[in-house]
Amino acid sequence: MSDEKFEKSRTKRKIELDAISAWVGRGESVLDLGCGRGILLSELMRLKEVYAVGVDLDFEKITRAIRRGVNAYHGDIMELLSSFDDKSFDWIVCSRTLPELENASEVVFESLRVARHVAVGFVNHAYWRNRLAVLFTGDRIVNEVFPEYWEASRPVNPISVKSFKNFCRKNDIKINRLHCLRADWRTPCRFMPNLMSGYAIFEISK
Repeated sequence: MSDEKFEKSRTKRKIELDAISAWVGRGESVLDLGCGRGILLSELMRLKEVYAVGVDLDFEKITRAIRRGVNAYHGDIMELLSSFDDKSFDWIVCSRTLPELENASEVVFESLRVARHVAVGFVNHAYWRNRLAVLFTGDRIVNEVFPEYWEASRPVNPISVKSFKNFCRKNDIKINRLHCLRADWRTPCRFMPNLMSGYAIFEISK
């Protein structure tokens, strides 16, 4: 990874941590779906003294999460969720994971069963520059929101702020909080977030 990409990745992690740590209470329990190397959980453990559990399909990343002191499991998200009783956790975090899942809606429903609060973060597919690129060039733009060409990126479900709001409305899911950021991942976006935001984090519950 180049220095520029590393710095951008670190910035994105910090923004997510700042938003989620502001919501999570001290000493609460957190399950991270797609925890990767456990960076978010290890920081929440340090800052908020949470009880942290993570799951990921990447064995190498899980190994690094365990080295950070995170209780991390290598395996399928739905299989792990099904092993927990109702409201086993205070929080479930699904940060940039939902767009990559084949069974995204089932994961949301199970998460709402297992946790009292669910934080869902994703890149906003409806960002205005992306819309214009497809309209005028017929191709996906490479920018701060989508930093890689399609052949270098992972499979993705194109989720937008509006489409996720509609999903919640249709399924009687409460949206308690919404934190949207501009494409720089730093500046809060309060005006027309479905068009202007590059990233969104929802807090939802039943």
